[in-house]
Amino acid sequence: MIDVTRLNGEKYYLNPHQIECIELNPDTTLVMLSGKKLVVKEDYQDVFDKIVKYRQLIGCFKNEE
Repeated sequence: MIDVTRLNGEKYYLNPHQIECIELNPDTTLVMLSGKKLVVKEDYQDVFDKIVKYRQLIGCFKNEE
């Protein structure tokens, strides 16, 4: 799970494997596989770095090389 912050300051934890894409319009919007959209305070690079760190933690990159 990665943590993100909603625009109202509330922390939210989500499974990064459920993120379909990230839109920048201009706020960072996570589009989930379910179709739900979450607008977060973090910029794209912060979200990307959290996803990479999480995937390294659980060992996903070993199969992706």
